[in-house]
Amino acid sequence: MLRLPQFQVAAPETLEEVVEALRATPDARLIAGGTDILPNLKHKLEAPPRLITLGRVKALRGITRDDAAGVLRIGAGVRLATIASDPTVGALFPSLAKSAGLVASPTIRNMATIGGNVNLDVRCRYVNQTDFWREGIGGGCLKSEGDVCHVVPKGRNCVAAMSSDNVPVLISLDASLLLVGPSGEREVAMADYYRADGTNHTKAEPGELTAEVRIPLPKGPRKTDYVKWAVRKSIDFPLVSVALRVDLDGEGAEAPSEAKITDVRVVVGVLGARPREVKKLDGALGRTLADPEVAALVSEAAFKQCKPLPNVPYDPAYRRQMIRVYTRRALAAMAS
Repeated sequence: MLRLPQFQVAAPETLEEVVEALRATPDARLIAGGTDILPNLKHKLEAPPRLITLGRVKALRGITRDDAAGVLRIGAGVRLATIASDPTVGALFPSLAKSAGLVASPTIRNMATIGGNVNLDVRCRYVNQTDFWREGIGGGCLKSEGDVCHVVPKGRNCVAAMSSDNVPVLISLDASLLLVGPSGEREVAMADYYRADGTNHTKAEPGELTAEVRIPLPKGPRKTDYVKWAVRKSIDFPLVSVALRVDLDGEGAEAPSEAKITDVRVVVGVLGARPREVKKLDGALGRTLADPEVAALVSEAAFKQCKPLPNVPYDPAYRRQMIRVYTRRALAAMAS
Protein backbone atom coordinates (compact mmCIF):
# COMPACT_ATOMS: atom_id res chain seq x y z
CA MET A 1 0.00 0.00 0.00
CA LEU A 2 1.24 3.48 -0.91
CA ARG A 3 0.68 5.86 1.98
CA LEU A 4 0.28 9.61 1.94
CA PRO A 5 2.86 11.73 3.77
CA GLN A 6 1.76 13.93 6.64
CA PHE A 7 0.60 17.46 5.82
CA GLN A 8 -1.64 20.22 7.12
CA VAL A 9 -4.85 21.27 5.35
CA ALA A 10 -6.25 24.78 4.85
CA ALA A 11 -9.80 25.34 3.58
CA PRO A 12 -10.26 28.96 2.43
CA GLU A 13 -13.62 30.19 1.13
CA THR A 14 -12.61 33.11 -1.12
CA LEU A 15 -9.96 33.73 -3.76
CA GLU A 16 -8.37 36.32 -1.49
CA GLU A 17 -8.06 33.75 1.28
CA VAL A 18 -6.46 31.27 -1.15
CA VAL A 19 -3.87 33.86 -2.20
CA GLU A 20 -3.16 34.67 1.45
CA ALA A 21 -2.78 30.97 2.30
CA LEU A 22 -0.29 30.57 -0.55
CA ARG A 23 1.60 33.64 0.66
CA ALA A 24 1.73 32.29 4.21
CA THR A 25 3.04 28.89 3.07
CA PRO A 26 4.94 29.28 -0.24
CA ASP A 27 5.60 25.52 -0.46
CA ALA A 28 1.90 24.67 -0.11
CA ARG A 29 0.05 22.97 -2.96
CA LEU A 30 -3.50 23.50 -4.17
CA ILE A 31 -5.93 20.59 -4.28
CA ALA A 32 -9.38 20.40 -5.84
CA GLY A 33 -10.33 16.94 -7.13
CA GLY A 34 -6.98 15.53 -6.06
CA THR A 35 -6.82 13.04 -8.95
CA ASP A 36 -3.32 14.21 -9.95
CA ILE A 37 -1.59 15.43 -6.82
CA LEU A 38 -2.61 12.59 -4.48
CA PRO A 39 -0.92 9.86 -6.60
CA ASN A 40 2.16 12.08 -6.79
CA LEU A 41 2.20 12.38 -3.01
CA LYS A 42 1.92 8.63 -2.64
CA HIS A 43 4.79 8.13 -5.08
CA LYS A 44 6.85 10.64 -3.04
CA LEU A 45 7.26 12.95 -5.99
CA GLU A 46 6.15 15.80 -3.77
CA ALA A 47 6.06 16.47 -0.03
CA PRO A 48 4.32 19.83 0.62
CA PRO A 49 3.86 20.88 4.25
CA ARG A 50 0.28 22.01 3.55
CA LEU A 51 -2.51 21.36 1.04
CA ILE A 52 -4.95 24.19 0.32
CA THR A 53 -8.30 22.74 -0.68
CA LEU A 54 -10.42 24.76 -3.13
CA GLY A 55 -13.66 22.90 -2.49
CA ARG A 56 -15.27 25.76 -0.54
CA VAL A 57 -14.37 28.56 -2.99
CA LYS A 58 -17.68 29.33 -4.72
CA ALA A 59 -16.04 31.85 -7.06
CA LEU A 60 -14.40 28.96 -8.90
CA ARG A 61 -17.70 27.38 -9.96
CA GLY A 62 -20.11 27.98 -12.80
CA ILE A 63 -20.28 28.09 -16.60
CA THR A 64 -21.40 31.45 -18.02
CA ARG A 65 -21.88 32.68 -21.55
CA ASP A 66 -20.72 36.31 -21.64
CA ASP A 67 -21.92 37.78 -24.93
CA ALA A 68 -20.71 41.27 -24.01
CA ALA A 69 -17.13 40.02 -23.69
CA GLY A 70 -17.59 37.41 -26.43
CA VAL A 71 -16.40 34.49 -24.29
CA LEU A 72 -17.62 31.44 -22.45
CA ARG A 73 -16.38 31.53 -18.84
CA ILE A 74 -15.73 28.24 -17.06
CA GLY A 75 -14.77 28.38 -13.41
CA ALA A 76 -11.61 26.47 -12.59
CA GLY A 77 -13.51 24.42 -10.02
CA VAL A 78 -16.06 23.05 -12.51
CA ARG A 79 -15.94 19.25 -12.68
CA LEU A 80 -15.04 17.57 -15.95
CA ALA A 81 -18.25 15.55 -15.84
CA THR A 82 -20.21 18.82 -15.76
CA ILE A 83 -18.33 20.19 -18.77
CA ALA A 84 -18.86 16.97 -20.71
CA SER A 85 -22.64 17.12 -20.23
CA ASP A 86 -23.24 20.88 -20.26
CA PRO A 87 -25.56 21.82 -23.18
CA THR A 88 -23.90 25.21 -23.76
CA VAL A 89 -20.43 23.70 -23.96
CA GLY A 90 -21.71 20.91 -26.21
CA ALA A 91 -23.39 23.37 -28.60
CA LEU A 92 -20.55 25.88 -28.81
CA PHE A 93 -17.46 23.72 -28.29
CA PRO A 94 -18.23 20.06 -28.98
CA SER A 95 -14.55 19.11 -29.02
CA LEU A 96 -14.19 20.32 -25.42
CA ALA A 97 -17.27 18.40 -24.30
CA LYS A 98 -15.79 15.33 -25.99
CA SER A 99 -12.31 15.69 -24.50
CA ALA A 100 -13.70 16.25 -21.00
CA GLY A 101 -15.86 13.15 -21.41
CA LEU A 102 -12.87 11.02 -22.44
CA VAL A 103 -10.79 11.71 -19.34
CA ALA A 104 -10.15 8.57 -17.29
CA SER A 105 -13.38 7.13 -15.84
CA PRO A 106 -16.78 8.46 -14.66
CA THR A 107 -15.61 8.36 -11.05
CA ILE A 108 -12.54 10.48 -11.81
CA ARG A 109 -14.49 12.90 -14.05
CA ASN A 110 -16.88 13.47 -11.15
CA MET A 111 -13.92 14.54 -9.01
CA ALA A 112 -11.44 16.18 -11.39
CA THR A 113 -11.77 19.88 -12.25
CA ILE A 114 -10.91 21.82 -15.39
CA GLY A 115 -8.48 23.97 -13.39
CA GLY A 116 -6.64 20.88 -12.22
CA ASN A 117 -6.63 19.42 -15.72
CA VAL A 118 -5.07 22.48 -17.36
CA ASN A 119 -2.41 22.42 -14.63
CA LEU A 120 -1.93 18.66 -14.82
CA ASP A 121 1.60 17.64 -13.99
CA VAL A 122 3.61 16.17 -16.85
CA ARG A 123 4.15 12.42 -16.94
CA CYS A 124 7.02 10.11 -17.86
CA ARG A 125 7.56 6.36 -17.68
CA TYR A 126 10.71 7.02 -15.62
CA VAL A 127 9.19 9.30 -12.97
CA ASN A 128 5.57 8.25 -12.42
CA GLN A 129 6.62 5.23 -10.39
CA THR A 130 7.21 4.50 -6.73
CA ASP A 131 10.35 5.90 -5.11
CA PHE A 132 11.57 2.30 -4.71
CA TRP A 133 11.30 1.79 -8.50
CA ARG A 134 13.05 5.08 -9.22
CA GLU A 135 15.93 4.10 -6.96
CA GLY A 136 16.38 0.97 -9.06
CA ILE A 137 17.24 2.97 -12.21
CA GLY A 138 20.03 4.83 -10.47
CA GLY A 139 18.69 7.72 -8.45
CA GLY A 140 15.67 8.98 -10.33
CA CYS A 141 15.75 11.57 -13.12
CA LEU A 142 15.67 15.31 -13.73
CA LYS A 143 12.10 15.54 -12.43
CA SER A 144 12.65 13.47 -9.29
CA GLU A 145 15.76 12.88 -7.19
CA GLY A 146 18.35 12.63 -9.98
CA ASP A 147 20.21 14.81 -12.45
CA VAL A 148 19.97 12.78 -15.66
CA CYS A 149 17.30 12.25 -18.30
CA HIS A 150 16.68 8.62 -19.20
CA VAL A 151 14.66 9.62 -22.29
CA VAL A 152 17.21 11.97 -23.89
CA PRO A 153 20.71 11.06 -22.71
CA LYS A 154 22.66 14.19 -21.70
CA GLY A 155 19.45 16.22 -22.08
CA ARG A 156 19.29 19.35 -19.93
CA ASN A 157 15.51 19.74 -19.83
CA CYS A 158 12.89 17.28 -18.60
CA VAL A 159 10.84 15.98 -21.55
CA ALA A 160 8.02 14.41 -19.55
CA ALA A 161 4.78 14.63 -21.52
CA MET A 162 1.75 16.86 -21.03
CA SER A 163 -1.00 14.23 -21.10
CA SER A 164 -4.05 16.42 -20.47
CA ASP A 165 -6.95 15.64 -22.78
CA ASN A 166 -8.36 19.16 -22.55
CA VAL A 167 -5.27 21.32 -22.99
CA PRO A 168 -4.77 20.67 -26.76
CA VAL A 169 -8.47 21.34 -27.33
CA LEU A 170 -8.44 24.60 -25.38
CA ILE A 171 -5.35 25.79 -27.25
CA SER A 172 -7.06 24.98 -30.57
CA LEU A 173 -10.03 27.11 -29.42
CA ASP A 174 -7.79 30.10 -28.52
CA ALA A 175 -8.70 29.80 -24.84
CA SER A 176 -7.04 31.84 -22.12
CA LEU A 177 -6.66 31.50 -18.35
CA LEU A 178 -7.52 34.05 -15.69
CA LEU A 179 -4.81 33.84 -13.03
CA VAL A 180 -5.17 35.42 -9.58
CA GLY A 181 -2.21 36.10 -7.32
CA PRO A 182 -0.49 38.56 -5.02
CA SER A 183 -0.24 41.14 -7.82
CA GLY A 184 -3.91 40.86 -8.79
CA GLU A 185 -5.43 39.32 -11.90
CA ARG A 186 -3.87 38.62 -15.28
CA GLU A 187 -5.03 36.80 -18.39
CA VAL A 188 -2.69 34.44 -20.24
CA ALA A 189 -3.32 32.73 -23.57
CA MET A 190 -3.15 28.99 -23.11
CA ALA A 191 -0.90 28.73 -26.16
CA ASP A 192 1.66 30.76 -24.17
CA TYR A 193 1.08 29.19 -20.76
CA TYR A 194 3.29 26.10 -21.11
CA ARG A 195 7.05 25.69 -21.20
CA ALA A 196 9.10 22.94 -22.81
CA ASP A 197 10.71 22.06 -19.46
CA GLY A 198 8.86 19.36 -17.52
CA THR A 199 10.31 20.45 -14.17
CA ASN A 200 8.57 23.83 -14.52
CA HIS A 201 6.07 23.41 -17.32
CA THR A 202 3.65 26.32 -16.69
CA LYS A 203 4.19 30.06 -16.50
CA ALA A 204 2.13 30.54 -13.34
CA GLU A 205 3.91 32.91 -10.99
CA PRO A 206 4.54 31.99 -7.33
CA GLY A 207 1.34 32.34 -5.33
CA GLU A 208 -0.98 32.35 -8.37
CA LEU A 209 -3.94 30.10 -8.97
CA THR A 210 -6.09 29.48 -12.03
CA ALA A 211 -9.51 31.04 -11.45
CA GLU A 212 -11.22 30.73 -14.82
CA VAL A 213 -10.96 29.40 -18.35
CA ARG A 214 -12.15 31.79 -21.05
CA ILE A 215 -12.99 30.60 -24.56
CA PRO A 216 -13.84 33.06 -27.37
CA LEU A 217 -17.29 32.44 -28.81
CA PRO A 218 -17.23 31.24 -32.45
CA LYS A 219 -17.90 34.00 -34.99
CA GLY A 220 -18.95 31.74 -37.83
CA PRO A 221 -19.47 28.13 -38.89
CA ARG A 222 -16.85 25.75 -37.58
CA LYS A 223 -16.05 22.06 -37.24
CA THR A 224 -14.08 20.74 -34.27
CA ASP A 225 -12.98 17.36 -32.99
CA TYR A 226 -10.70 15.69 -30.49
CA VAL A 227 -9.19 12.24 -30.95
CA LYS A 228 -6.89 10.25 -28.70
CA TRP A 229 -5.14 6.94 -28.93
CA ALA A 230 -4.85 4.89 -25.76
CA VAL A 231 -4.62 1.17 -25.13
CA ARG A 232 -7.82 1.09 -23.09
CA LYS A 233 -10.96 3.10 -23.83
CA SER A 234 -11.22 4.08 -20.17
CA ILE A 235 -8.81 5.06 -17.38
CA ASP A 236 -5.73 5.47 -19.59
CA PHE A 237 -3.98 8.73 -20.33
CA PRO A 238 -3.67 9.34 -24.08
CA LEU A 239 -0.51 8.05 -25.76
CA VAL A 240 -1.06 10.61 -28.50
CA SER A 241 -3.88 13.12 -28.90
CA VAL A 242 -4.99 15.55 -31.59
CA ALA A 243 -7.34 18.55 -31.32
CA LEU A 244 -8.70 19.98 -34.57
CA ARG A 245 -10.59 23.15 -35.46
CA VAL A 246 -11.67 24.08 -38.98
CA ASP A 247 -13.28 27.48 -39.55
CA LEU A 248 -15.56 27.74 -42.56
CA ASP A 249 -17.06 30.38 -44.85
CA GLY A 250 -20.69 29.33 -44.92
CA GLU A 251 -21.90 31.76 -47.59
CA GLY A 252 -23.47 29.96 -50.52
CA ALA A 253 -22.72 26.49 -49.15
CA GLU A 254 -25.58 24.05 -48.75
CA ALA A 255 -23.63 21.86 -46.31
CA PRO A 256 -20.57 22.39 -44.06
CA SER A 257 -18.56 19.93 -46.15
CA GLU A 258 -19.03 22.22 -49.17
CA ALA A 259 -18.01 25.44 -47.39
CA LYS A 260 -14.60 26.97 -48.03
CA ILE A 261 -12.01 26.54 -45.28
CA THR A 262 -10.80 29.86 -43.83
CA ASP A 263 -8.59 28.54 -41.01
CA VAL A 264 -7.23 25.24 -39.71
CA ARG A 265 -5.87 24.65 -36.20
CA VAL A 266 -4.27 21.34 -35.23
CA VAL A 267 -2.73 20.84 -31.78
CA VAL A 268 -1.00 17.58 -30.86
CA GLY A 269 -0.50 16.39 -27.30
CA VAL A 270 1.66 13.85 -25.43
CA LEU A 271 4.88 14.81 -27.19
CA GLY A 272 6.75 16.79 -24.56
CA ALA A 273 6.04 19.15 -21.69
CA ARG A 274 3.83 21.35 -23.86
CA PRO A 275 1.50 20.57 -26.78
CA ARG A 276 2.64 21.31 -30.31
CA GLU A 277 0.64 23.30 -32.83
CA VAL A 278 1.02 22.06 -36.40
CA LYS A 279 2.08 24.83 -38.78
CA LYS A 280 2.18 25.35 -42.56
CA LEU A 281 -1.43 24.36 -43.23
CA ASP A 282 -2.14 27.16 -45.72
CA GLY A 283 -2.57 24.58 -48.46
CA ALA A 284 -5.93 23.65 -46.95
CA LEU A 285 -7.31 27.19 -47.07
CA GLY A 286 -9.88 27.83 -49.76
CA ARG A 287 -10.59 24.13 -50.16
CA THR A 288 -13.55 22.22 -48.72
CA LEU A 289 -13.71 19.43 -46.18
CA ALA A 290 -15.13 17.24 -48.92
CA ASP A 291 -11.82 17.56 -50.78
CA PRO A 292 -9.79 14.43 -49.88
CA GLU A 293 -6.59 16.40 -50.35
CA VAL A 294 -7.36 18.34 -47.16
CA ALA A 295 -7.22 15.28 -44.92
CA ALA A 296 -4.07 14.06 -46.68
CA LEU A 297 -2.32 17.44 -46.47
CA VAL A 298 -3.13 18.13 -42.81
CA SER A 299 -2.43 14.61 -41.54
CA GLU A 300 0.89 14.50 -43.38
CA ALA A 301 1.91 17.86 -41.90
CA ALA A 302 1.08 16.58 -38.42
CA PHE A 303 3.13 13.44 -39.04
CA LYS A 304 6.16 15.36 -40.31
CA GLN A 305 6.17 18.00 -37.57
CA CYS A 306 5.48 15.77 -34.54
CA LYS A 307 8.07 13.30 -33.30
CA PRO A 308 7.08 11.48 -30.08
CA LEU A 309 9.78 10.58 -27.57
CA PRO A 310 10.07 7.38 -25.52
CA ASN A 311 8.67 9.22 -22.48
CA VAL A 312 5.40 7.27 -22.26
CA PRO A 313 4.68 3.59 -23.01
CA TYR A 314 4.61 2.20 -26.55
CA ASP A 315 6.98 2.62 -29.45
CA PRO A 316 7.48 6.28 -30.48
CA ALA A 317 7.45 5.42 -34.18
CA TYR A 318 4.08 3.70 -33.82
CA ARG A 319 2.69 6.62 -31.82
CA ARG A 320 3.84 8.93 -34.60
CA GLN A 321 1.95 6.85 -37.13
CA MET A 322 -1.15 7.14 -34.95
CA ILE A 323 -0.94 10.93 -35.18
CA ARG A 324 -1.24 10.66 -38.94
CA VAL A 325 -3.99 8.04 -38.81
CA TYR A 326 -6.17 9.75 -36.20
CA THR A 327 -5.81 13.18 -37.82
CA ARG A 328 -6.88 11.81 -41.18
CA ARG A 329 -9.83 9.94 -39.66
CA ALA A 330 -11.02 13.01 -37.76
CA LEU A 331 -10.97 15.20 -40.85
CA ALA A 332 -12.74 12.54 -42.88
CA ALA A 333 -15.44 12.37 -40.20
CA MET A 334 -15.85 16.15 -40.31
CA ALA A 335 -16.60 15.92 -44.03
CA SER A 336 -19.31 13.28 -43.63
